[in-house]
Amino acid sequence: MRITVLAVPDCPNAAVVRDRVRAALAGRTAEVETVEVRDAAEAARWGMTGSPTVLLDGTDPFARAGAEPSVSCRIYRHTDGSADGAPSVAELRRVLGTG
Repeated sequence: MRITVLAVPDCPNAAVVRDRVRAALAGRTAEVETVEVRDAAEAARWGMTGSPTVLLDGTDPFARAGAEPSVSCRIYRHTDGSADGAPSVAELRRVLGTG
């Protein structure tokens, strides 16, 4: 499995999502790459709908229908109703199949 974190330069949540991905992997091996996305054209090419975006084998498992490519901050809504700038470890475990 290839995990790609798409983020705008200096995104404060890029490190948060990388830490949560490592925690969700729980020792499993996966290739994790971070890609800086600098403009709207790159966001459209990658399918980034806000920073950070997590891709699993090129697909955004957290994509929302109708979301447009964007270089803005991304907000993740969690199952408990809370929100922050990265998917939770539990949500990442679910999409990674590790939990």
